[in-house]
Amino acid sequence: MTDIFRMGARCLFHSKIRSVLTIAGIAVGVSAVMIVSAIGDLGKFSINSELSGMGMDSLVVSVQSGSTGKLTENELEKIRSIDSVGNAMPLMNMIADCEIKNSHITCMTWGVNEDADNVIDLEVLHGRLINRGDIAEKSNVCVIDEAIAEEKYKRSNIVGKKMNIFIYGEPIEFEIVGVVKNGVNTLQNMLGGFIPDFVYIPYSVMQEYSERDNFDQITVKLRDSAESGYTASEVKKILSLGNKNYEYSVDDLVSRKEKMNNILSIASAALSAVAGISLIVSGISTMTVMLVSVNERTREIGIKKSIGAGKTEIMSEFLIGSVMITFIGSIIGIFSGTVLSVLVGLMTGIGIYINWKLCGVLLLISLLIGGCFGTYPAYKAASLKPVDALRYE
Repeated sequence: MTDIFRMGARCLFHSKIRSVLTIAGIAVGVSAVMIVSAIGDLGKFSINSELSGMGMDSLVVSVQSGSTGKLTENELEKIRSIDSVGNAMPLMNMIADCEIKNSHITCMTWGVNEDADNVIDLEVLHGRLINRGDIAEKSNVCVIDEAIAEEKYKRSNIVGKKMNIFIYGEPIEFEIVGVVKNGVNTLQNMLGGFIPDFVYIPYSVMQEYSERDNFDQITVKLRDSAESGYTASEVKKILSLGNKNYEYSVDDLVSRKEKMNNILSIASAALSAVAGISLIVSGISTMTVMLVSVNERTREIGIKKSIGAGKTEIMSEFLIGSVMITFIGSIIGIFSGTVLSVLVGLMTGIGIYINWKLCGVLLLISLLIGGCFGTYPAYKAASLKPVDALRYE
């Protein structure tokens, strides 16, 4: 067995330049698949983090268009009583003009309560978030995105500054009590700034100036995202009791997020498959190299057969040589692909992600390619007749 492996290695080094070029082709193919897959996984992770920060791991309850119903504190408490609900937050929103440092910007203004950071991902950089006192006292305070502070003041800490928010056309002065990290920064960059900056104010203030006692929506945070379907049906059931004249709509954002994940996974797999075509091309190159090696070593094969070497021994020698070429190429490709994937993660700031399962699959595929494309040259070598092989010039 040791002699067979040694002779297989001889096949590998019989023509060093051809072998090196073939190994390089396999390494490039494996590396390309790893990089494409890593970019897809990193992009998926980044988008999921952004969506989770926007509250996409939740349900959104609203009143159907044309209905006469309302979402009030009564409905909020009913939803909170459901066992699978982790938290529920009243939500009001509007796109409003804001004036800060004598300049106007358009912001998405959210009316929230003290549970905002439990439902959506708000990372406080300076100051604080909206609290119960703000809600109860209907204080004119606000929390803004870091991007607004950086754009207008060239620094992030502007706690204590004032800004005007035009609520239904009326300018209301608010004190900035907190600055949070941009929750959708990546999505804003991807969409060319289409997503406006966010401003958070007490929902009670928005109710007061709009002369309303209800909410636009209720955002429901789940204890377990796997129970999104069950929780949605329970919310509809508990809100429909005693309210036969109108219906509520429950938007399952968790399911939407899962569908988006499936689309991203399919796209990533398709791109990886396209990159994987190069592995097939490398397999053809491997077969070509082995066929040339058979022709160059025909007399040697004839001598081996004449002194007793059997078909199995000859075939194993060339087959092992083919597999060794693809094995070395795949190891180099996995190493270089891993290094490049790590560099991509560090350069984008998303993080380091190494798919070890993919590494194992690529190694196995490369070995299978080496075995499949090396079978014909090995069979051709093993089928040579000793007399014909010895006469070969």
